[in-house]
Amino acid sequence: MEFAWSSEHIKFRNDIKDAIRADLSLDWPQISRHGFAAPEQIAYSRIFAPKLAARELLVRSWPKEHGGGDGTAWEHCILGEEMAALGEPRGPQYMNVNWIGPTIIQFGTEIQKREHLSPMSRGAVIWCQGFSEPGAGSDLAAMRTHAKKDGEDFVINGSKIWTSYAYMADWCFLLARTGAGKREISVFLLPMSTAGISVRPIPGIAEHGHLNEVFFDDVRVPASGLLGEYGQGWTVVRYALNYERVGMPRYANARTVLDHCVTRLKAEGRWEDPIVQRDAGLALAEIEACRLAAYTIIDQRTKDKPPQSDSSFPRLSTIDCGQVMVNFIQDHLPTALADDMLLEPYYRSNMVGLGAGSNEIQHDIIATRWLGLPRDR
Repeated sequence: MEFAWSSEHIKFRNDIKDAIRADLSLDWPQISRHGFAAPEQIAYSRIFAPKLAARELLVRSWPKEHGGGDGTAWEHCILGEEMAALGEPRGPQYMNVNWIGPTIIQFGTEIQKREHLSPMSRGAVIWCQGFSEPGAGSDLAAMRTHAKKDGEDFVINGSKIWTSYAYMADWCFLLARTGAGKREISVFLLPMSTAGISVRPIPGIAEHGHLNEVFFDDVRVPASGLLGEYGQGWTVVRYALNYERVGMPRYANARTVLDHCVTRLKAEGRWEDPIVQRDAGLALAEIEACRLAAYTIIDQRTKDKPPQSDSSFPRLSTIDCGQVMVNFIQDHLPTALADDMLLEPYYRSNMVGLGAGSNEIQHDIIATRWLGLPRDR
């Protein structure tokens, strides 16, 4: 197997680096220290993402008919790596590019595609995802939020939790129960300005705005807001999650943080400690394992293979990668958390392994769907 990047891929990466040098604000280190779910970074994404779009880089991997450049899955990966290495200046708009847009392309009506894909491709809209619920967590099939038909509309009641960006989002990609069966769910696209929606931030170790509760009280959604077939939302969700779980290459951000740690340790005269070097080597190995796990899924996409349960492997590796780096910072640079603009937000965001399904849920998926082990009875 050839592991080297092609000359075309190298050029594309250099094009992105040139765009970053030209367009990224000099204030970015100060903006990014708040975390990618903070209001400062969300607001900045509305400035930076349109600049990427103007250079035809934001949705390069999308089909041209939807504002993209017919780019490859590897180009999508390269773009994500360069953005993640910086701390993600696209803010929450990485979700639009990575999985919400592609899911609408796959399952949306022509009207839905016209309404939603153009703003995404211009970097002009913020989305959030309404998945997890109190008492259900990452077990999406246990959700209680429900949508009932009422004439030409659906009426939605319930709540979601851990919803990143909800307090500043324009739209929500929402899952709701539409039948008695465990997997009888549907997906809805609805404006966050819809009457009956309220948002309450959850305080905690994660950066401000990263975790929120969202409440739906007799929220009316027209039938045009249904994405995919009624009651067949599980098919849509599985497609979306296959993209989402490797959508943000956190290993690239982890490598930036590790390199920063090594530079700081050298400056403090502590790099020669063999324990420090050993732990840095273990962290680097975990980062590389995470990267290669993600590449396995991307390779499947380039060969048009259907989504598989092995998309849970890179998610688990991402959790391990973040935890190894958190431990490295705790063990060797704990005092830096008080004043380091890079380490402090990274540390906080990786102390919570909630995104894209919890560690336990991913292990369960691998055990049952990949290894074929029986469920406990």
